[in-house]
Amino acid sequence: MTAATDAILLAQAADQPMSFGTVLFISLAVIFGLILLIFAVMFATVARLWFRAWMSGASIGPVHLIVMKLKRIDPEKIVDCRINAVQSGLADEITTAAMESHMLAGGRVPEVVRAMIAAQRAQIALDWDTAAAIDLAGRNVHEAVQTSVRTKVIDCPDPARSSRPTLDGIAKDGIQLKAKARVTVRTNISQLIGGATEETVIARVGEGIVSAIGSCDTHKDVLANPMLIAKAVLAKGLDSQTAYEIVSIDIADIDVGDNVGARLQADQAEADMRIARAHAEERRAAAVAHEQEMRALTQENQAEVVLSEAEVPRAMAGAYRRGVLRKSEP
Repeated sequence: MTAATDAILLAQAADQPMSFGTVLFISLAVIFGLILLIFAVMFATVARLWFRAWMSGASIGPVHLIVMKLKRIDPEKIVDCRINAVQSGLADEITTAAMESHMLAGGRVPEVVRAMIAAQRAQIALDWDTAAAIDLAGRNVHEAVQTSVRTKVIDCPDPARSSRPTLDGIAKDGIQLKAKARVTVRTNISQLIGGATEETVIARVGEGIVSAIGSCDTHKDVLANPMLIAKAVLAKGLDSQTAYEIVSIDIADIDVGDNVGARLQADQAEADMRIARAHAEERRAAAVAHEQEMRALTQENQAEVVLSEAEVPRAMAGAYRRGVLRKSEP
């Protein structure tokens, strides 16, 4: 930059036109100086990250960090994740290029790296592609790995999702039972992509508990041994095609509700009585209608009798006129 400026000043001082070669040299010098200035400024912004990566053995060059900035990738996150991967012995599984592509796809690189580190510590088979796919599917892969190691307890029914506080079932003797269950699950990472969620597990367990109560002969059997319900539900394999594996089902509380069978029988008896009353009323109405018909027929017959009696004098008069009927002599 200084040589080019001095050349320009000397040319202006001599008041002589510059040759084409001089102009080309000055232009190239200015362009090269600007490029060096831009790289110097950009290197100054990534120098701290490069030095930290170099000290940690992550081996990410300054040019690579500058290229990340040009791609609109946060180099600080990549450096931190790369350092964690190297120090955890996952340098070969978690590459810088894989982290960059995952971040460009909208993934959460720190969550995926932490999940892979936790999976390695727990000796769970989890590769980068699977973890990245789970993260892009919207699942929290780090939480999934933690749940695989440390089980999770789900309330059934869940007070946050359901307005009903209990699961209501009716035994064969008509007694209603109200139950609450606690389901212990752990994440099934192989089914995490495409598998059913926690809501499906709650719905299946609730359905299984209600069905198990309904299959009992009396409510006393359930009260005497609530584990009958848990065993019946576990035997159905309700965790099939779900993202969780059911470890155990525990009946936390069970109470006796209404005598639904007796109430239904009373309602049926009331309905039968109403039907009988309706039939009786129908028969009474038919009898009244028949009686009215008979009265009308009687009146009709009486009118015919009166008309016939009125014809008798006429017939006698006609007989007298024709001489058929004569007055008897004394």
